[in-house]
Amino acid sequence: MSTPLPGFESFGTPAGGPTAGEPTAAGSEQASGEQAGSRTTGTRREIAPGAVHVPGWLTLAQQQTLVVACRDWARGPVPIRHTKLPNGGVMSVQTVCLGWHWQPYAYTRTADDVNGARVTELPSWLVELGRKALVAAYRDQDPAAADTYPPHTCTPDTYTPDTALINFYDDQAKMGMHQDKDERSDAPVVSLSIGDRCVFRFGNTATRTKPYTDIELASGDLFVFGGPSRFAYHGVPKVRPGTGDPATGLAGGRLNITLRMTGLKG
Repeated sequence: MSTPLPGFESFGTPAGGPTAGEPTAAGSEQASGEQAGSRTTGTRREIAPGAVHVPGWLTLAQQQTLVVACRDWARGPVPIRHTKLPNGGVMSVQTVCLGWHWQPYAYTRTADDVNGARVTELPSWLVELGRKALVAAYRDQDPAAADTYPPHTCTPDTYTPDTALINFYDDQAKMGMHQDKDERSDAPVVSLSIGDRCVFRFGNTATRTKPYTDIELASGDLFVFGGPSRFAYHGVPKVRPGTGDPATGLAGGRLNITLRMTGLKG
C-alpha cells in the first residue's frame, strides 16, 4: 500500500462510522429507515436547465460510509495525488480515480502518470447511488411528470457510470473554471459533497466568464448537471474551513465525488 501524500492527514480520523465493506454502504437503506433523498422534499433547486442542486441528500451514515471508502481508495493501488498538468502546473486538489484513471486530458485503465497500476474498480453500490441521484434530481421534480428528464439526459435505467473522480480539497485548494468534456458521453455528471462547505461556481457552456451562479455546497449535498447544462463551465473558487461536521469522519477539508459515464470500451 502507498502512503498518503503529505497534507492528506487532514482527511481525518473515523468518528465511529461504518468500516469499509460493511453492508450499510451508501445508497442502501439505513437502519433508521432513511434513504438517500428522503430529506429533500421541496428543497431541490434548478440552477440552470438540467443542473439541479439537492441540499442534504446524503444521510450522515452514508457520508460516513463514503469517507471510510474514500480513505481506503486513496491508499491505492493508485494512490491519491496532485495531478500534474501539461503546462507544468500542479493541481491544488488531490485526486484518486475509480474504474478509469483520468489525467489531462484522457482516460486510461492504468495510471501511467503515477505508478502504472490499474485503478480500483468502480463498486456496484456506487453505480446504484448514481442512479438514485438522477431520480432525486430529475424525476422527483414533479410528481405529475414522474418520467420526465431534460432533453438528451438518460434515465436511471440507462445511467451506468463507469468512473468516479474523487477530489480532496484542503483549505487552500481551488478548482478553476473548466468543462467536463473528456468523456465520449453526454450522460449527466453526479457530484456529491462531504466535509467543509465550498463556493461552487456554475457557469454557461460558451465561456469561463459570466454569466455564472455561485452556490454554497454543504456536506451531504447533491449536484447533478446534464442535458443542456452538461458541458457548462464550473469550478470551486473557495473552500470554507471549519464548516464541516466531524461526525462524518472527515476532520477537515472537503471531499467531492463525481460519477460519470466515459462512453469508452475496454
